[in-house]
Amino acid sequence: MERCPWCEGFDLYREYHDSEWGVPLSDDRSLFELLILEGAQAGLSWATILKKRENYRRAFDGFDPVKIAEYDDARVAALLADSGIVRNRAKVAAAIQNAKAYLALTDDGQSFSAFLWRFVDDLPIQNQWTSMAEVPARTTRSDAMSKALGRAGFKFVGSTICYALMQSAGMVNDHLTTCPRHGEVKGRLRR
Repeated sequence: MERCPWCEGFDLYREYHDSEWGVPLSDDRSLFELLILEGAQAGLSWATILKKRENYRRAFDGFDPVKIAEYDDARVAALLADSGIVRNRAKVAAAIQNAKAYLALTDDGQSFSAFLWRFVDDLPIQNQWTSMAEVPARTTRSDAMSKALGRAGFKFVGSTICYALMQSAGMVNDHLTTCPRHGEVKGRLRR
């Protein structure tokens, strides 16, 4: 059996595929991190973001939404000067706005995890793709998630970004059936 072909190319990519991608995830902070990173990836490759992930964690205070929501102009300028992250003003602004939206959501007593997982009825969808050509870039569920996140004040949450989040967080099992990870993540509960 062979891994999903998208992960071939360098060790960090394979390691991510083999240990994280598609594993059901329910930790609010980890899901918030994924949302920010998926938004940062827009127009770029996931490999680029994966290589910069540790820099993002450092630059964005471990993805602490309370701290990020308080970033001022000086902090934004420092982020835009940080070559360890994607220096895009709109994406940095979106991360700050998303922290504010996240806090508003959780201040109302709702967990971010529950908010996201409702779009798959709280259970990972077990797809049975045999080739990468079958894997969609978006679905009606990611469309619905995108609209709901937008209404809640989140930015950089288009349907394609939401579907990538769903894949990463194990809301959908999009490992190809020929990949050993397909069976390994199937049936796992959220962690």
